[in-house]
Amino acid sequence: MARADFYLIAKPRFLDNPLLLVCELARKANETGLWTLVLARGAEQAEALDELLWAFDGDAYVPHQIAGTDAEDDLTPVLIAAPEYAAPSRPLVINLRDDAYLGVCDRVLEVVPADPSAREPQRERWRRYKALGFDLKKHDM
Repeated sequence: MARADFYLIAKPRFLDNPLLLVCELARKANETGLWTLVLARGAEQAEALDELLWAFDGDAYVPHQIAGTDAEDDLTPVLIAAPEYAAPSRPLVINLRDDAYLGVCDRVLEVVPADPSAREPQRERWRRYKALGFDLKKHDM
């Protein structure tokens, strides 16, 4: 059964830059050998995440690239995809987009903004994943 984890942002370091949480999640996935697809909201967010993954932790290297930038998408453990790119499925998906991820995966991670007004779409996703039979977990970050 597929699983969906919702990460609710609360810690100050993630409040200031939610993409830091995405970097942490990608680092942990890479350390455990999970090939990861990050679904960015747009090209600007994909580029910001690409830059941050190089710099967020001086002791961690997370092999990554933006999907479609060269022919090595299949060889890169963390693939960042803007909406215009049809990304291949991976076992782990970090979804930053507005809609629930309905592709094939073992686990999807949803990053929930701290702003309560931005949480209603996340509640809709929770209900959608539940209706699809996902095992659901919530984590306060």
